[in-house]
Amino acid sequence: MSHPTLETSSWTTEQVVALAPDPASAKNGKGLATLNKWESLGKDQQVIWGECKGSGKEPYRTQIDLSEPAFRCTCPSRKFPCKHGLGLMFLMVNQPTAIAQVEPPNWVSDWMASRAKREEKQKQKTIQPEKPVDLEAQAKRANARLQKVTAGVQELQVWLYDLIRQGITSISTESYSFWEQPAARMVDAQAPSLARQLRDIPSIVLSGSGWQERLLHSLGKLHLLLEGFQRLDDLPKALQADIRTQIGWTQSQAELTEQANNQATSNHVQDFWLVVGQQVEIEERLRVSRTWLWGRGIDRYALYLQFAHGTQAFEHSFMLGNTLEAELIFFESAYPLRAIITNRQTSPSPASSLDRLGFPTIHIAIASYSKAISQNPWLERFPLTLQQVTPIHQEGKWFLGDRNGNLLPISSRFDRGWTILALSGGHPIAIFGEWNGNNIYPLSIWVEDKFYVA
Repeated sequence: MSHPTLETSSWTTEQVVALAPDPASAKNGKGLATLNKWESLGKDQQVIWGECKGSGKEPYRTQIDLSEPAFRCTCPSRKFPCKHGLGLMFLMVNQPTAIAQVEPPNWVSDWMASRAKREEKQKQKTIQPEKPVDLEAQAKRANARLQKVTAGVQELQVWLYDLIRQGITSISTESYSFWEQPAARMVDAQAPSLARQLRDIPSIVLSGSGWQERLLHSLGKLHLLLEGFQRLDDLPKALQADIRTQIGWTQSQAELTEQANNQATSNHVQDFWLVVGQQVEIEERLRVSRTWLWGRGIDRYALYLQFAHGTQAFEHSFMLGNTLEAELIFFESAYPLRAIITNRQTSPSPASSLDRLGFPTIHIAIASYSKAISQNPWLERFPLTLQQVTPIHQEGKWFLGDRNGNLLPISSRFDRGWTILALSGGHPIAIFGEWNGNNIYPLSIWVEDKFYVA
């Protein structure tokens, strides 16, 4: 990986705030952005560092690799980045001349060397497996799982038929265990994604007016998935991959890279990728990070997923509104979105013109979504960018309105409607979010070419 000379002037206060794990950390970080709290400040081509005076006997050693960015601090905080890392970044933005270009101390050099070594090891890991694969044992395990999943799918199909025959009028009175029992059976059948879909259904039943229609839609997609699995060999390979994913099969990065290298496919895409949105959610003690990228040259979205347990840091950090040059490999799908990054060549740079990004009207956006689900009916989140829309508050609900007077509902889970209205000033803005077929969850907006977390 090559890194250009560090340009601290390209960072803004809003970008640093976007990195904070919560508002309190951002506030505390700003409180540390004063020179009298720091010593041994310095920077080189890609790293800044400093020692922050704290309550302990020794100052906390804080260092940041701005190429991602990546943070390290000796403080005991379980937040990531911690307030010291944020404070150092705020100081860099507000007083860039206070951080001189000097030779890094050993504690910084050692950290960067370990990062480079880990990166090289990870790169080698994606090129070839660490040890030879026992193909015979692998085939036996795969066949055993297939048999378990097949039995589970058939059982779930019978359960679903019984449910529909009895009607859904009494479902609203059922307890959570009504859905948990078949979900647990799917876990035993090694079909975890089917279990997750069943466990999501109670929230539909409790979603208010119109829940019956939404429930039938969800059960219909589940029925289509089970039918598709029963006829898997008769379907196109890309659709087979989508069905297997929805059932619960996963593919490792090493397997994906090896498959892409051995086959003549269009899964490899080299481009300049703009970071347009990020979201972190908790799924059963596992933190899941979704980073949405947009390829400037090919006008295509990509979804980069990361997973971490508890407060463990994610492997890579991305700055909203920055562009990175990289090669991506897309997972096989009838409508490919998820990808891995295999060759990140340069440090991020600020976004350039965004004229080509997004749809001019809601009607065109929904038409694009309709085309996507015709290819992959189980698409859960569709990346949606709208140009020239205005946040609107009506009867306690939030919408996005376009120039033709059409309204797009904002998710009831989104609680920052007044924030995006204030940032817009009541004028049309560009906004990016995840559309689920019913409503949009905003992740970012940009006003006058400046990105903000929604």
